Amino acid sequence: MQIGVDSFAASVSDPLTGTPISPSERLRNLLEEIELADQVGLDVFGIGEHHRSEYLDSAPTVILAAAAARTKSIRLTSAVTVLSAADPVRVFQQFATLDLISQGRAEMVVGRGSFTEAFPLFGLKLEDYDSLFSEKLDLLLKIREGTSVKWTGRHRPALDGQGVYPRPLQNPLPIWLGVGGTPQSFVRAGMLGLPLMVAIIGGESHRFRPLIDLYREAGARSGHDPAKLKVGIHSIGFLGDTSQQAADDFFPGYSRAFTKIGRERGWPPVTRAQFDRTRGPKGAFLIGDAEAVAEKILTVSESLGGLARVNFQMTVDAIPHQKMLRSIEILGTQVAPMVRKELSAVGATR
Repeated sequence: MQIGVDSFAASVSDPLTGTPISPSERLRNLLEEIELADQVGLDVFGIGEHHRSEYLDSAPTVILAAAAARTKSIRLTSAVTVLSAADPVRVFQQFATLDLISQGRAEMVVGRGSFTEAFPLFGLKLEDYDSLFSEKLDLLLKIREGTSVKWTGRHRPALDGQGVYPRPLQNPLPIWLGVGGTPQSFVRAGMLGLPLMVAIIGGESHRFRPLIDLYREAGARSGHDPAKLKVGIHSIGFLGDTSQQAADDFFPGYSRAFTKIGRERGWPPVTRAQFDRTRGPKGAFLIGDAEAVAEKILTVSESLGGLARVNFQMTVDAIPHQKMLRSIEILGTQVAPMVRKELSAVGATR
């Protein structure tokens, strides 16, 4: 199992004064976080893509390329690339370039995103939400297959054998499909034989098992090797020296961020009781001390039929930089070794 961190490069404020931290300082801190994740042995770091005032990740490959120059081993991925609003040719070129810079450590997770700002920003119609993604995913995969591409679609001018350069170091360049809770998305990933990244940001993780089973069944029916039908999860998580400290540090920023999103979507305000339930034994949050979180990762993996990757979404408003670094340190030096040791022991008994 690979263990890593996802960041949305959220704009943050000083938790004591409320003063916003400058965008340049925030990105400098983010690069330090990625560098530490590499040093403590985490497997992957992902950068999201948003086009909103509270996030600084509208150009994730730029951030990842800067991180590539400061890291040695950690894999660098998007989380997710909003493919519906992008040109697949440019997406492939950017990640192929990142792959060359990082010496073969680039990946992408492609999805439709959970916000809609990209559609009007790039002159797209929201009613084309699904057809845009389906068509652009088809083109992206054809570009990955070969340099010269012949392709025709509705939403983009046709390609008649033009070459797409540069080519990545990895062949094929890893592409995961990022999904939420739509059954059709799980089936599509299975039919295409793509690894699956499931965003589980609330509720109870085990409830996603039927959807993951749909993915695996669709993949098997389509003739794909079960070993290649990998499943990962993207979950809200945070580490502290005690579980209470982790929860107390994380809740204020989480509450502000999700209450704001809730106002936009008609959800009720976030409460501490709700937050504590979701970090409980059955809830989706991976928040606590090292031992509690390691145990929960193993429980969630078993309930979902085995996970290949677990990524922690730690970014909310008002987490002090030093506490973010400490969370990453605990994840890499304590949680990941515990999980790997237990999985190794289980594998040895089979």
